[in-house]
Amino acid sequence: MTSGTGIDALDAKLIELLEAEPRIGVLECARRLGVARGTVQARLDKLIARGVVRDFGPRVDPAALGYPVTAFVTLELRQAVGHQPMAQRLARIPEVLEAHTVTGAGDMLCRIVARTNAELQDVIDRVLASEGVLRATTVIALAEQIPHRTLPLVKEAAGLN
Repeated sequence: MTSGTGIDALDAKLIELLEAEPRIGVLECARRLGVARGTVQARLDKLIARGVVRDFGPRVDPAALGYPVTAFVTLELRQAVGHQPMAQRLARIPEVLEAHTVTGAGDMLCRIVARTNAELQDVIDRVLASEGVLRATTVIALAEQIPHRTLPLVKEAAGLN
């Protein structure tokens, strides 16, 4: 394992295997990687403890759930409200999938999904009704060109590219 927060080739291969087959067991990982079970478990424990691996949950496609409309909403906030209280309010809206504090013209950037454009308007109205939102700017995603991914970054961090 490299020093600091880096990862090495074995870590990258373990992450790649778990990304491809999230339900695979530690013993099978060890067999496929050609290392001891204890090595895989120790590496996995360290990756989890360091926050490199955050979860093993399924990746859900909102469109397959009936939410094919994706929008990115930039919020301008009243500064007295603060980002954390706003994030807590946004977290209560199920269609808000992500919210990030950002620099630039706005204060927060949210990824929102909806069933239709009309429903998107309803979701945005709920967001705007949150105390502290001054205004919102919305862009609707037409097509996903690169889905959320981290594996290329993992390989780069491990020096495998």
